[in-house]
Amino acid sequence: MQTIVGVLRGGPSREHEVSLRSGAAMLANLPEERYSVRDIYIDREGNWHDRGRPIEPSKVLRQIDVVLIGLHGEYGEDGEVQKLLERFGVPYAGSDSFGSYLAMHKVMASTRAREAGLLTPEFHYIEKRRDAIEAAKEIIRSFHQPVVVKPVGWGSSVGVSIVGGYAPVLSAVEKLFNDGANNVLVEEYIRGQEATVGVVEGLRGEVHYTLPVIEIVPPEGDFYSYNSKYSGTTRHVCPGNFSRVVREDIQRLAKVMHRSLGLRHYSQSDFIVAPKGIYYLETNTLPGLTTESLLPKALSNVGVSLPDFLTHLVNLALSR
Repeated sequence: MQTIVGVLRGGPSREHEVSLRSGAAMLANLPEERYSVRDIYIDREGNWHDRGRPIEPSKVLRQIDVVLIGLHGEYGEDGEVQKLLERFGVPYAGSDSFGSYLAMHKVMASTRAREAGLLTPEFHYIEKRRDAIEAAKEIIRSFHQPVVVKPVGWGSSVGVSIVGGYAPVLSAVEKLFNDGANNVLVEEYIRGQEATVGVVEGLRGEVHYTLPVIEIVPPEGDFYSYNSKYSGTTRHVCPGNFSRVVREDIQRLAKVMHRSLGLRHYSQSDFIVAPKGIYYLETNTLPGLTTESLLPKALSNVGVSLPDFLTHLVNLALSR
């Protein structure tokens, strides 16, 4: 009897379109001879659909053996959908609700990184819109310019900007609040080579198998923004142009963060390699699986196909 795999895609986040593409990659690459696959679409309002018809989550989840989450951003990566799956006792691949929330909350993740001994950019956390003016003044006094302004709980570099000076910083912060961000983070801008590395549990007999380090080379005059991620203008070098010592250190730090955040099954962490050391940026608990995404590139580099990887995730979820 075939295992019934539900693939969640879409969702009410700003990354809806990317999520559709990640989910489509899952649907296309789950081996048909092993699994009966259900395409579960979640619309922008958070309503669930099965086979094109609206359905209550409780009803469709009773028909599913295991879930693969193709969602990105809010609802998918912040622990919300994981809490729902846990409530109904449905096995799923990826980190649990608390680990997902912790990794998605950039301040908490950075705090965990510092506690684990990693370097992180200095940051200023703005909790309320009314604090924006005073915060902008403090940032100009305390930080070298430019700085990185980002929403605390969004992913895929959505809403991230690099700006300098009082008026641009204040404008960037206020724009995020206007766009619906609950909290805003302003970080020290670290110049260096950007790197990302995936961690997969149980792959090839290793407790935490680290994939090759990928170097991210954005187009001239840009950073690894949402647009440069998905427009095809960023170069990805796999394995990256790092010394063996630096490469091994990045892989070690990715495993440290996977454990420190209490993650499971798989994750992908981002770093900046700077003259003063390797700085931790963030960890993605549901890395994208689109043709532009980095996890499939790293898997391919070590001879792991996407169908084999998805089968591995299903097995991890069912073996809990």
